[in-house]
Amino acid sequence: MKTRLPKPPPVRPYKGKSLLLALDDYTAVDIETTGLSPKYSAIIELGAVKVRAGRVRDEVSLLVNPGFSLPPAITELTGITDDMLWTAPPLSDVLEYYLDFLGSDVLLGHNVHFDVNFLYDKALRLGLPPVRNDFVDTMRLSRRLYPQYGHHRLADLCERFGVVPDTAHRALADCYSAMDCYELMKLEM
Repeated sequence: MKTRLPKPPPVRPYKGKSLLLALDDYTAVDIETTGLSPKYSAIIELGAVKVRAGRVRDEVSLLVNPGFSLPPAITELTGITDDMLWTAPPLSDVLEYYLDFLGSDVLLGHNVHFDVNFLYDKALRLGLPPVRNDFVDTMRLSRRLYPQYGHHRLADLCERFGVVPDTAHRALADCYSAMDCYELMKLEM
């Protein structure tokens, strides 16, 4: 007879839920990082756009000094350079402000699990409460609404909807791109 092992506890037990809803009030979020692992990589840019009744009400954009030189691939991807981050504050000086800006809003983003996981883990490491916000992932929503398409990257959605981003792989610009695509996807929900 096989013994069933108990399920391990969730890695992020207080993480919010992924929603598939058409909302008029939310905050679009995006971060840029030095890599893919919240454990080993650092946040170098935070962006957020607060939306109320479908209209932009406020925004925040912060560069963050990771305390080390950026990998060349990250500079190439984002356009963010060591010189830009030299005088930026460390994450410990800005994360609480950023999380206060997010408040208890539902968060919106493209592949937003990535952003939420980073914010959750970094908040805990800095002695702040974990990020508990529910969230809407435009990539998940695109896959649900448009299963016929093979790709659901943010660039693919922008092209599909005729959204022209200011730039790619910068936090605030990606917030606006995700928000614009979401507003168009809501018409199909």
